[in-house]
Amino acid sequence: MTVTALTGCTFTAEIANLQPYDPSDGVATTMDDIAVRNAMLITSDGAEANLVMTVVNTTGENVDLRVQYGSAGARQTDIIALPADPELFQVGSDPANQLIISDDDIVAGSLFPVYFQHGDAQGEIIEVPVLDGTLAEYELLVP
Repeated sequence: MTVTALTGCTFTAEIANLQPYDPSDGVATTMDDIAVRNAMLITSDGAEANLVMTVVNTTGENVDLRVQYGSAGARQTDIIALPADPELFQVGSDPANQLIISDDDIVAGSLFPVYFQHGDAQGEIIEVPVLDGTLAEYELLVP
């Protein structure tokens, strides 16, 4: 007689820590050698928001990152000049490197579509979370 014991084994279970996720309030995307990390919009009134993110440039060259937002009829395009060195570039935390987005659809607690693209790389649209300055870590980032 053979006895087989079955337990709550996770042999076939999906392992959660192998799934990509954004471990912060912001979101991320990667386009070839350019990575946008922890992108979020910080607003106080809902009409203007500060785009806050870290961009990783591993191309070894200066790169222009195209940022586009708004409705089809009134799209706005801004360019962020990314230096080759250092590879990590902070946007939004320093007034000299802020990108203020103006749009009627910016509402705290919602998601706002932003398109990122550089060079010949295929661009990416990501739904960027809109936060307000209620939390202490964001109050100085409000435009």
